[in-house]
Amino acid sequence: MKIKISLALSFLAVLVGFAAFRIDDDPFSQIIKKLDEYTTKFQQEKVYLHLDKPYYAIGDDIWFKAYVLNSKTQAPSSISKILYVELINEKDSLKKLVKLPLMGGITWGDFKLTDSLSEGNYRIRAYTNYMRNFGTDFFFDKTIKIGNSWANKVFTFTDYKFSKENNAEKVTATIHFEDKNGVAYKENEVSYEAQLDFRTVAKGKTKTDLKGDAVISFTNNQSFLNKKGKIVATITLDNKQKIVKSIPVTSTSNDVDVQFLPEGGTLVEELPQKIAIKALNGTGNGENIAGKIVDESGAEILDIATPYLGMGNFTLNAQPGKTYTAKIKFKDGSVKDFKLPQAQKSGYALSVNNLDTGKVVIKIMASASLTNSDELKIVAQQGGNVYYVSKAKVDKQVLVATIPKNKLPSGIVQFTLFSSTNQPIAERLIFNKNKIDVIDVKLNSSGASGSKKGKSGFTFDALNNDKPVIGSFSVSVTNATKVIPDEDNESNIFANLWLTSDLAGHVEKPNHYFLNNDLKTIRELDDLMLTQGWRRFLWKNVIGGAGPVITYKAEQSTSISGTVTKGGKPVPNGKVMLMSTKGGFFVMDTVTNAEGKFNFDNLVFNDSTKFVVQARTKADRKFVEINIDAVPYQIVTKNKNSADIEVNVNNTLMKYIKESDNYFNEMTRLGLLERTIKLDEVVVTEKRNIAKNSSNLNGAGNADFVLTAKDLSNCVQLSQCLNGRLPFVIFRGGIPYSTRSQNTPMNVIVDGMQVEPEFLDNLNANDIETIEVLRSIGNTAIYGSQGAGGVLVITTKRGGSDVSYNNYAPGVVVINQKGFSASREFYSPKYDSQTTTSKADYRSTIYWNPQVVAGEDGKAKFDFYNADEAGTYRIVIEGIDAEGHLARKVYTYDVK
Repeated sequence: MKIKISLALSFLAVLVGFAAFRIDDDPFSQIIKKLDEYTTKFQQEKVYLHLDKPYYAIGDDIWFKAYVLNSKTQAPSSISKILYVELINEKDSLKKLVKLPLMGGITWGDFKLTDSLSEGNYRIRAYTNYMRNFGTDFFFDKTIKIGNSWANKVFTFTDYKFSKENNAEKVTATIHFEDKNGVAYKENEVSYEAQLDFRTVAKGKTKTDLKGDAVISFTNNQSFLNKKGKIVATITLDNKQKIVKSIPVTSTSNDVDVQFLPEGGTLVEELPQKIAIKALNGTGNGENIAGKIVDESGAEILDIATPYLGMGNFTLNAQPGKTYTAKIKFKDGSVKDFKLPQAQKSGYALSVNNLDTGKVVIKIMASASLTNSDELKIVAQQGGNVYYVSKAKVDKQVLVATIPKNKLPSGIVQFTLFSSTNQPIAERLIFNKNKIDVIDVKLNSSGASGSKKGKSGFTFDALNNDKPVIGSFSVSVTNATKVIPDEDNESNIFANLWLTSDLAGHVEKPNHYFLNNDLKTIRELDDLMLTQGWRRFLWKNVIGGAGPVITYKAEQSTSISGTVTKGGKPVPNGKVMLMSTKGGFFVMDTVTNAEGKFNFDNLVFNDSTKFVVQARTKADRKFVEINIDAVPYQIVTKNKNSADIEVNVNNTLMKYIKESDNYFNEMTRLGLLERTIKLDEVVVTEKRNIAKNSSNLNGAGNADFVLTAKDLSNCVQLSQCLNGRLPFVIFRGGIPYSTRSQNTPMNVIVDGMQVEPEFLDNLNANDIETIEVLRSIGNTAIYGSQGAGGVLVITTKRGGSDVSYNNYAPGVVVINQKGFSASREFYSPKYDSQTTTSKADYRSTIYWNPQVVAGEDGKAKFDFYNADEAGTYRIVIEGIDAEGHLARKVYTYDVK
């Protein structure tokens, strides 16, 4: 249908840049002022981790460098000086946690992937304590695949088929079992349990056939709730050994959900508007669809389709009294109808054209009844910084303005349209790329060696706007023949700090939008902006002055603080002393304030450091109580990137993990890599105590056995101490199993948070108040399927925080607080002498350096020795300068 309204330029003032808009007593000017005040008061942080590889194998190290930016200034953050980085498994359980000091917004560390871990989809999550005030949506949270060949006897490949059965979703899983060499496990017994959202939906026994396949079926009667879960399959080998495999269930149907999202937020009659399409399949990934738009009479209006990842758009001029339906045809041939949003009879529409490489074109469209000279306003901002603001009188149906793209920053820019009463009525996100925000890395590769074990030397110049910059860079070199790059989804500083860190929810293949700068990619990125939510702040909170509650302080240093009381009342001017004997005798003292509070700040110490705090009154009386401040642990939320989960991790990574075996075996031979020590099984008799501060969901005392703090004295490694002290529990390889169910490890819960059994040795035995053993059905039932193998409920003396303490005498407490994790250096051999060249070198990460510095002249250099294998070697350089300009450079060279 022809567009009935004409286009005309009618902005009274087009003002580029906030400085041109005068702040006066005008109410709208005050809103702009409030925005700046709000985002200055509640500045936020964003974190990016450069990983050395896109995926890993058990036995590897995950090497990373962290970059922390201030969302307001876009420069390295000075808000926080401490970063937390976690490794989380498929069960949303914490596996490892490191605490790292931040210097100028950067730090680095690593995770060692020991052979006690299993293969699967893991998450790396990073955040500062201050970021917790604004929710977990904007944490760095990336799903990575970790395969296991080195410590694995059974490999699985699972194929899912979906169907309908009596209105329920039926899932048929064919699981293939084989050994490392591809030999099928034939006619082996398999027991299984299917779980959806931790609810058991099926369990039973079967056998593998002559091809090594076992078929398992289950139904989902509540498809609107339970779409994801796992199959826990236990196969009995010929030697009677039982191997447990956890296989993800990422969907229970072939259903595709299709959403229609009008540009600006609202569809209005007789205004030609762009409508975005977002089609998601059961896994949460985009699925391309095609169809037609028809009106209520069945007349076809136009054809529609999604060209990339289930996203696309079309233009519709909704007519009065008409309703519209999308008839979508899916790849299985089925057709389903979806109603389009109902159009309002009158209103305003915001349209932004971002496809031109040089400018952004803005249109404000109004219904004919609203062309009454009301004053509208439009604001373009990023991080609270206003880059465009204008007022316009609506005396025509279409108002048009343009903004040069070089006046806008890189990243997501939010355009908001305000009504005459200064209420936000339409919103549109665009993505802008501005070369002024990029550090140009000019790499000199003349020193690259094309021979095995040859020394390769590189230099580069870091330039911004053709001027040298001082910058901090991280360099990763991998053998891309072994580690095939995942270019669409690997760690990428641009994709994270400019795109995903400002978007709530999952973004599929974010790097895709930075590989090319052609019109096709620009269109695809604009479709993402039309369909993705953005919620770092709400305008209504800015206008109303309703800021977030700041519960977690920005950590400038590690501190030990608390309150001294006597008889429940504060002790002012009390004497407080802090002592530690680790690394030499250490002592500090201070006095309490009028509220009895004290604080020891600027402490730097490593993990497992014990402190003694002693307090006295002003008159030197020692009978006082000391309460130490503690910050609760950050809970592990569900994986927002669950759509990235790979069902067949080992199969996907088979080439890489098999080739990695050579490296791991050689490292073991040289004594540089150790396997887990297996402990003997011990069963002891029952002893019963009552827990006083239990986090047991059954309540205090409702356990089959309780071990108290006095039973853990002189304990060094927790798993070893517990071996032989817990009745009904046996330990294999440091993992607890209930004697009632020896095939499934016990669920371990620390202060109400589920962790992995291997996490036991991260706990300090002196921190623990009670350990409760739950094995009987009466005690485990409350935990549902998570209690199938029994439960260990551990309650610390300061439940749920990274600091614990115990009172040993009046006025004295002993503190165990998490300190900084030690940073290890990447092992990179040198082949200067002939004595070392005979050793095999099968590294997949050839070189990792988290701190390559460009000086005042912008020059930097690094060098390393190639490994003992030919291939295409891939260098990835990422970095940042003091103003927040970003760098990424990828270069490859061949080793023969």
